[in-house]
Amino acid sequence: MSERAPISHCLPIRRKPRPTIDRSIAIAIARDRDAHSTSTMLRGAKNRALRRAYAAAAKPALGGPRADAKATHGALAAIFGSGGEARTFAPMSETHAHDAPTEARATAPPTTSVTVLANGATIASENTPGATLACGAYVDCGSAREDAPWKRGFSHALERAAFRATKHRSGFRVTRECETIGANLSASASREQFCFAADALKTRAAETVELLLDCALNPALENHEIERVVENLKTEVKELNENPQALLMEATHATAYAGGLGHALVAPSGDLSHITGDALREFVRENFTAPRVVLAASGCEHDELVRIAEPMLATLPSGEGSPETPTTYVGGDFRQKSDSPITSIVLGFEFKGGWRDTKASTAMTVLTMLLGGGGSFSAGGPGKGMYSRLYTRVLNRYSWAQNCTAFHSIFNDTGIVGISAMANSAHTGDMVKVMAGELQAVAASGGVSPQELERAKNATVSSILMNLESKAVVAEDIGRQMLTYKYRKSAADFIAEVRAVSAQDVQKVASDLLASAPTVAMTGELHAAPRYEDIKAMF
Repeated sequence: MSERAPISHCLPIRRKPRPTIDRSIAIAIARDRDAHSTSTMLRGAKNRALRRAYAAAAKPALGGPRADAKATHGALAAIFGSGGEARTFAPMSETHAHDAPTEARATAPPTTSVTVLANGATIASENTPGATLACGAYVDCGSAREDAPWKRGFSHALERAAFRATKHRSGFRVTRECETIGANLSASASREQFCFAADALKTRAAETVELLLDCALNPALENHEIERVVENLKTEVKELNENPQALLMEATHATAYAGGLGHALVAPSGDLSHITGDALREFVRENFTAPRVVLAASGCEHDELVRIAEPMLATLPSGEGSPETPTTYVGGDFRQKSDSPITSIVLGFEFKGGWRDTKASTAMTVLTMLLGGGGSFSAGGPGKGMYSRLYTRVLNRYSWAQNCTAFHSIFNDTGIVGISAMANSAHTGDMVKVMAGELQAVAASGGVSPQELERAKNATVSSILMNLESKAVVAEDIGRQMLTYKYRKSAADFIAEVRAVSAQDVQKVASDLLASAPTVAMTGELHAAPRYEDIKAMF
């Protein structure tokens, strides 16, 4: 049986009758069609003539005198109309006389504009190109300012209470306006500085900056809201205490410093009834003063930013606020035993001078990049640290080494620099000896080869430039530099300082580190861990 044809093929074809068109309309359509054909022909002829004119004009530039300049001018004039003198079109491969050099045509990097208001508040910005804006309010305040036991945990609580109700907005309105603007809001506390950050489209700059400053400078901090924050803090602190490794760097700072920088950034465990709305409002009033506040932005006009922010920043008090708590580096030993088969170790030393010692801090940055390191399993190339010292000389040699990484925690006038590691518990002593040996190796004369130094400097420069591609990082860099240096160093300045670092500079920084008392922090199974006196004797 033959296959049946589709139904559509069996139906009779019914043609639609052609619509009748008035004769005058038909004549007009035909005339338009002829005109279109004529126009297309003229356009093709014009294009062919243009190509011939360009080809003729290019011949003199390829060699020989320009004898047909007049004829070429006539051809171009026939196409474009009469004009001035005929131009010579050189080949694309040659440099045109009217072109500026490539260096002159390159877009200059944006500069940082700074305005200091009458009360001492600072507005700094960089008009980075793009469709988005990143801004932040940076305050010279952190856990180092918690100068009394009853203030411990205030910075942590303020971070968790950020972007709630203000004196002018309810918490719901803050959230609703953030959604309407399409902004991202965040807050972060550190030992010396506090940051409120936001990013949004550049067209929403006014609304974003106003919302950011209202939340940063005018928090309501109602008691009922802070009670909920404290309950959440208790849960968070409990979870952190169940993971000692997460608090190892906190223990390192508490062990290394006596005074402000030794104060824990995380709220203490146990009773937190001292954290109330009234106490937090008093802490903000004492520390959020105009000379300590910097509004930094990337991606907007500076004059517009000043016009938006000045009325709000001008309301800040002009006093210096509460005094800074003195800090002294003491070093020491911290150990917390757990059932983990892996021991986590931090071995650090004092870096004198901090960020304000620009030459030493630059050499220190190159040193940590040279040491590098990472985990025992890492995928990637040099950017993952696989060609750094700690990777090639430690992780590639010892199977019991799980992680070995150089670290630095730097503040305005001091810092901690060293190595953090993880190893099988039975090899804790071996791991400490290896860490000590690597630090002594870079401190020895001739311990850094030219190839290693050049690789470390290139990696440092690459890290600077890659990070500054983000507007959020640029805004943060502006804000934190203005608080630390009172001016903004450009990326070119940093790169020049990095390029100027010598092997002797790296060696001196390393030897100065080892001259201080070591800070040791360990957690895990510690039966094979060496005594602090034995570790101290290694240096």
